[in-house]
Amino acid sequence: MSRLARGRGRRGKFNPRAGFAPEPAGPNVSGALLKQARKSGQLNLSNRGLEKVPDTVWRINLDVPEEAKNVTFDGEDRWWEQVDLTKLILASNKLSELSPDLNQLPALVVLDVHDNDLTSLPKEIGDLQHLQKLNASHNKLQSLPSELCHLNNLLYLHVDYNKLAELPNDLSTLAHIEDLDVSHNELPTLPPSIGYVSRLTKFNASNNQLANLPPEIGDLHNIRVLDLSNNQLEHLPTDVGRLGKLEQLYIKYNKLREFPNLKQCEQLKELHAGFNLIASLSADHLKLLPGLVLLDLRDNKLTSIPEEITHMQHLQRLELSNNDLSSLPFSLGLMSSLKSVNLDGNPLRTIRRDVIQRGTSELLKYLRTRIEEPKSGDVAPLTPDPEPAGPGSTIDTFTVHKTKSINYSNKNASSVPDDILETGRDMYVSDMNLSKNVLTTFPAGLVQLAATLTDLNLSFNKLAVLGAEIGQLSRLTTLDLRNNQLTALPTEVGNLQHLREVALSCNRFQQFPPVLYSLLKLENVFANDNHIAAIDVDGLLKLPQIATLDLQNNDIMQVPPQLGNVTSLRSLQLGGNPFRVPRPAILAKSTADLLEYLRGRIPT
Repeated sequence: MSRLARGRGRRGKFNPRAGFAPEPAGPNVSGALLKQARKSGQLNLSNRGLEKVPDTVWRINLDVPEEAKNVTFDGEDRWWEQVDLTKLILASNKLSELSPDLNQLPALVVLDVHDNDLTSLPKEIGDLQHLQKLNASHNKLQSLPSELCHLNNLLYLHVDYNKLAELPNDLSTLAHIEDLDVSHNELPTLPPSIGYVSRLTKFNASNNQLANLPPEIGDLHNIRVLDLSNNQLEHLPTDVGRLGKLEQLYIKYNKLREFPNLKQCEQLKELHAGFNLIASLSADHLKLLPGLVLLDLRDNKLTSIPEEITHMQHLQRLELSNNDLSSLPFSLGLMSSLKSVNLDGNPLRTIRRDVIQRGTSELLKYLRTRIEEPKSGDVAPLTPDPEPAGPGSTIDTFTVHKTKSINYSNKNASSVPDDILETGRDMYVSDMNLSKNVLTTFPAGLVQLAATLTDLNLSFNKLAVLGAEIGQLSRLTTLDLRNNQLTALPTEVGNLQHLREVALSCNRFQQFPPVLYSLLKLENVFANDNHIAAIDVDGLLKLPQIATLDLQNNDIMQVPPQLGNVTSLRSLQLGGNPFRVPRPAILAKSTADLLEYLRGRIPT
């Protein structure tokens, strides 16, 4: 039995049979709810419109419960076996204050008061010595009581989205805290004591007014996630480089001019440093981050990327959009782990736009081909001729097994040997390159790979018709049919519902293939250098994810203004067509500007 006989403060009316009884539960808090809380030790009063917490809540383990008025020992209500309240949720109400009586719940482990109108916390909160989790986010707190630092068992403290201008100086006494969120406040500095919260693993101080950091931040030896985004930082102290267990660092939206020196951050996996003023990357700095998986440097002032970026052998995602890059190191193409490279908004001169638009895989392939080129500044020809067949055509089965791809290109082949197809089937190949051959018919044997094939390259052949068998390759995500003699696509292409990219450049299409409008996952379409005469806006609006559309060098006489309503487009290329409007000056603008221009011409 808990503290029934040890109540203090206000009491209810005296009952001759049951002693002091509690006051009524109050609006929006039923007696049944309190009864259940005495059994479970948990009370959820969230989203009830409360402007004040009823006194009975604070005294839930002190006052004699209503069910004790008629004492029996043979019923289900064993009121004398009630448990202390350990979890109290008061979130999403209209509370402007908490009563000092909250210290009458000394067994509390969890207190959640987020999303209220609290302007302060009572100093008595320091009496809750068993408290492990405190969520006071989304309030109007202007300060925190120093007594908060008496909570020696606190593991989780969220006070984000308040109006805090400072933190208590004695944070070091919070010896066990692991998750601290002070983001979205008005903090100009952090106290040096932050460095002595030794067990902290996750610290969010983003969206404040921090202009500098105390060097003691380098003493957070257990920190794994550190978010300092959206502040006024012009540099990071070298002490940040001592965070040996750091895995994720967020420093975007600051005023940093130099790439941070993270010399001992050997566990770092993600570095988010976009939207700063970083003008250069040091080769020495990059060498220190071999385990990085994500590097975000978008919207900075970078003019070049050093060759040493290849030391990041685990890098999977590289964000470089909206910098001042005019070229890339060709060795970037050797980084086999890279899955995504974003280069939008850079004045690249040595890489054609259509190469970039075809995605990361094609970009890396292009860079690899340039490594041995004697003239690194030359721009690749628009439609290179197939190279002569190389000696031998033996497939390295070890490589096929490892890469799940077969490269049977440039063999002067008019058909695909059965052993190649069987190898692809047995090795579960997902990528088949049959480009730069002399195929005149679709290799029907490819259906053997239907269960695994996702990427198919049939470019630079002599295909005049695409066989109906293509419809059986239902797992295809990328289909390259460039530089053939195609005039249409079969209706069976409509079965390719996973297709995301199709390249139809340099064929003989007189219209945009209507079957493509049924492929709802289609993102990128390259149909330049054909004889397409019109743009079907209604058809394009059926493609919810269309992002890239290249219709350059066709026979389009008119651009319908309604094309501006295809707002999912991120890259629209229309140059080299005989229409007069939009003018070349408009076409040279960004896709967003072009679409806005077209929308402005829609008749009202």
